[in-house]
Amino acid sequence: MDEIEKRGTIQEGEYHPAANSALAYVNALRLNIPAWLMFKEALASTALAGSRMAEILLSTVDRLDRGGMVSDRYLLGLAWYIKNNEKELL
Repeated sequence: MDEIEKRGTIQEGEYHPAANSALAYVNALRLNIPAWLMFKEALASTALAGSRMAEILLSTVDRLDRGGMVSDRYLLGLAWYIKNNEKELL
């Protein structure tokens, strides 16, 4: 691996630099409690219907709500999903 490629690779134990802004985005949405609960209910229904994405997103949401650890890629995935579906979700 050359030096440029090495600098552009996230190392083990290092989190993605965009994870902080993704967490801030998701946390701002969580302040709208009625909308957040409706979002969780929609994810739960979709997960029960067999959607793998909904299962993963719901698990991520549950970990956030419990104050648990969430990896950067799960957090980025959640933020990206919400951002792309904001009009329909909230």
